[in-house]
Amino acid sequence: MTVFIHPSSFVDPKAELAEGVHIGPLCVVGPQVKLGKNVKLVSQVSIDGHTEIGADCQLYPFVSLGHPPQDFKHKGGDVRLIIGERNVFRELVNIHPGTDAGVRDTVIGNDCYMMVGSHLAHEGQMGNNVVVSNGVQIGGSVSIGDHAILGGLSAVHQYTRIGAHAFIGGMATVTTDVIPYGSVVGNAAHLAGLNVIGLKRRGFDKKAIQELRSAYRLLFAQEGTFAERLDDTARLYSEHELVMEIVEFIRAKEKRNICMPPTRS
Repeated sequence: MTVFIHPSSFVDPKAELAEGVHIGPLCVVGPQVKLGKNVKLVSQVSIDGHTEIGADCQLYPFVSLGHPPQDFKHKGGDVRLIIGERNVFRELVNIHPGTDAGVRDTVIGNDCYMMVGSHLAHEGQMGNNVVVSNGVQIGGSVSIGDHAILGGLSAVHQYTRIGAHAFIGGMATVTTDVIPYGSVVGNAAHLAGLNVIGLKRRGFDKKAIQELRSAYRLLFAQEGTFAERLDDTARLYSEHELVMEIVEFIRAKEKRNICMPPTRS
């Protein structure tokens, strides 16, 4: 398969285009861009900077990738945007690279789907099979685990972690870390339980889900301190991989507190 470039597009001669790349009308591709096999730019896509896009990705009109980050500390040094394979970026998606004042690479895994008008800011780290719905705004230095789903118009504060298989409700404002398998809603967001629907859809067996539910009830009970409950959960469920993933996520606390259920009156 040969490379196709529409006559109305500008592709810098230094850009690297793999076999089967298709570049539709009115696109602009900068000199440090690398497009993998069968990448398709539908039309009016702008890609600049040191940006690498893996095979079979699809980019729709007005997608903007790799332009300088919106961080006043960035002074123009060498930063990158690295994107895996089979990702889909719908209209008006905007993604920035890292910064020379922090993490230099923004990284996206494989099989992600970013819907219309969503934004991933500088230094973002996104896993595989992540769904980012319409209008979602993700701040700088956010990490998102595999299979997470972010509902429409939700917003994620900078330096926040979202665990694997988590679900963020539509229009939620997330300012604290979300545990793996958790489901959060509201403004400000609170933990509303486990993402049981997502777990069932992805083939987790009944026993594993029951164990998670049991551990969740213990971890977020009202008795004792949270630190005590965390230690109890780790001790009682030390052989349960999914539960221990939550425990280790909490113990690895970085910039933000953990998103908690609402306090009972």
